[in-house]
Amino acid sequence: MTAQVPLKERALNDERIARIGREVQAVLPAFDADAFTADVMSDLPRLELKARIARTARGLHEHLPVTGPAALDALVHSLPSSPQAAGVTNDFGFHIYSPHSSYVARYHRTTEDLDQALEALRAFTRYFSSEDAARYFLNDFPEQTMAAVEKWTVDDDYRVRRLASESTRPMLPGSPRITLPVGTALPILDRLYGDTSHFVTTSVANHLRDISRSEPDLALATLTRWKTEGAATDKEFAFIAREALKAKLKEGWPAGYGFLGYAADAPVAVSSVRLEHTELRDGDALSFTADLTATTTVEVNVMYVISSTTSTGKPRQKVYALKKGTATPDQPMTLAKTHRLRSTATTALTPGAYQLAIQVNGHRFDHAEFRVVER
Repeated sequence: MTAQVPLKERALNDERIARIGREVQAVLPAFDADAFTADVMSDLPRLELKARIARTARGLHEHLPVTGPAALDALVHSLPSSPQAAGVTNDFGFHIYSPHSSYVARYHRTTEDLDQALEALRAFTRYFSSEDAARYFLNDFPEQTMAAVEKWTVDDDYRVRRLASESTRPMLPGSPRITLPVGTALPILDRLYGDTSHFVTTSVANHLRDISRSEPDLALATLTRWKTEGAATDKEFAFIAREALKAKLKEGWPAGYGFLGYAADAPVAVSSVRLEHTELRDGDALSFTADLTATTTVEVNVMYVISSTTSTGKPRQKVYALKKGTATPDQPMTLAKTHRLRSTATTALTPGAYQLAIQVNGHRFDHAEFRVVER
């Protein structure tokens, strides 16, 4: 089997750095593309992805023969005529253009360049999302940047509209936190939740889920208002609501279940969980079954919860979706799953005692126990 090339090497490598150089040189002949490529590549191979982006941005800064507005103008005009012409084949963009917005955030986050810099981020996001870079502007120039964000919500390009929601998310993964109060961008979401692009509404749902983690009542009130307003189709609104409430559903929040049509006090029972094996190792399959019975017909949203402690003794639990459906008195619902236990890049599977419990409409039933042992 051929080993997969790491993302960092696919995203930014010698071929792509040279291409950036050629594209800039095409609009700015004084730019020494060969020197830029050689300089960046002297460091790139040993760097991880984010450091590669930053190093390429620094290379642009150091090799561009112009500064200020002229530098921004040159970089924007170095873009191919359209995302399609650039080779962009997905909504998020082509990683070769990730250094461009990073360059703007690092070297043009100034009062003098502000308007042009924000316009550059709008242009670049069509080629690779500028969400990370925009957050630095939100922290340093919140009022002016939010004014730009409002304009992005009505842009003809759905990727720019999505930038308005994604860049203002309270807890955007892998990006710096913004200092704006949670809920500041709700007027932005109000303009976007009925968008015709699923790429945009997915961001809206994720943004509202971020809000729900610290302000669940605010998130639920927003969904209630949107449901009444009806700007989104029924199908798209159902998607937004499910995604927005996902984190709170895992926590068993009754109000979230009620909004989605699941009774928190559903008259159901769950049998003892049956485990195929009670001693497992990293990489093994955890297989389990249980039976759900109901005394009346009721909609159920079933999850399973794996609990343990970390190597430092801190409690840890992960909640996973299992099954949704209608439970009826005359037909027990079989619950079954094979879950692969494995360490990840961020979470090690610690040997020790574990528990597995079934959760129905937020109510957690008795758990079964198993152990993870050293391989």
